[in-house]
Amino acid sequence: MKAEEIALSAAELVGGDRNRTHGDKMENHSKIAMVWNGILCAAGKKPYEPLDAHDVANLMEGLKIARRYAGSFNEDDYIDGAGYSALAGEIAHRMGK
Repeated sequence: MKAEEIALSAAELVGGDRNRTHGDKMENHSKIAMVWNGILCAAGKKPYEPLDAHDVANLMEGLKIARRYAGSFNEDDYIDGAGYSALAGEIAHRMGK
């Protein structure tokens, strides 16, 4: 799969099926941040600052990067990683970062 195909596949996922399934990107990632912050707090792990939607998108991209180093090749790790990178950029823009 070529780089252009990976980027196009990621764009289709971010703006298509996943957007319809999970709703607004900012709202979805903000809710994930709330859940993760609650889990961290309950576990006694208090982050210096609470996670936000931008952190969530970056952490999910990091998860995809980590998966590239485990197991066998899976092109979805690259497609999803590109998608999370794009989401992080959009969320950062919307947040005025």
